[in-house]
Amino acid sequence: MGLLEGKKLLVTGVLTDHSIAFHVARLAQQEGAQVVLTSFGRQFRLTQAIAKRLPEAAPVVELDVTDDEHLAALEANVREHVDHIDGVVHSIGFAPQSVMGGNFLSGEWKDVATALEVSAFSLKSLAVAAKPLMTNGGGSIVGLTFDGSFAWPVYDWMGVAKAAFESTSRYLARDLGADNIRVNLVSAGPIRTTAAKSIPGFEKMEGGWPERAPLGWDQTNPEPTARAVAALLSDWFPATTGEIVHVDGGVHAMGL
Repeated sequence: MGLLEGKKLLVTGVLTDHSIAFHVARLAQQEGAQVVLTSFGRQFRLTQAIAKRLPEAAPVVELDVTDDEHLAALEANVREHVDHIDGVVHSIGFAPQSVMGGNFLSGEWKDVATALEVSAFSLKSLAVAAKPLMTNGGGSIVGLTFDGSFAWPVYDWMGVAKAAFESTSRYLARDLGADNIRVNLVSAGPIRTTAAKSIPGFEKMEGGWPERAPLGWDQTNPEPTARAVAALLSDWFPATTGEIVHVDGGVHAMGL
């Protein structure tokens, strides 16, 4: 019996088969879950194509987390494929390049606001939209972050957005606990996804990581991160919420 046997999951953020979310969806299916993906706009057909590379082709529903109409329609769209969901994976983040890559002091509010809405507020938006689907005794919401406790090279306002994202997860854990909905995050070390490569100067963030990690670190391998997400989606963490699990080889615990 798989770790997620019988679970029904909503997974955001599958853009390519290099996406962390793709490997979460793959592993979830291998562990017995039924998966529904989300996408929107020009990426929608790409996600549909990538969905066919999973062990079982997964349906894709339209969802732009900044669009109120999409959020309002999420429940009905998901119910076309499953009658409820037991878990949600938030793998969404975006900041204009004008507020990354060493542009912290020159960042303008309109671009910073975009980063905060897409990368932090969207966790609340997605949780509220998904809540009516989590009618089978609660469930688990798991988001992906990059440690918001530090000022990283070139990350700039996306780092601020991640700090807001992490704080948002704690407030959601507080307010959704009564519904038996857990909210946790996985803080992954740098992985060379398409999204990561879009960060100007990303190599400065990942530089030296394998040497600093007590367990070592493979920037090309999303499997450890996907396993942590799967574990938090499972029933093996029934009393854990508001937590951030670091999957970074141990770098977060080391001094300089």
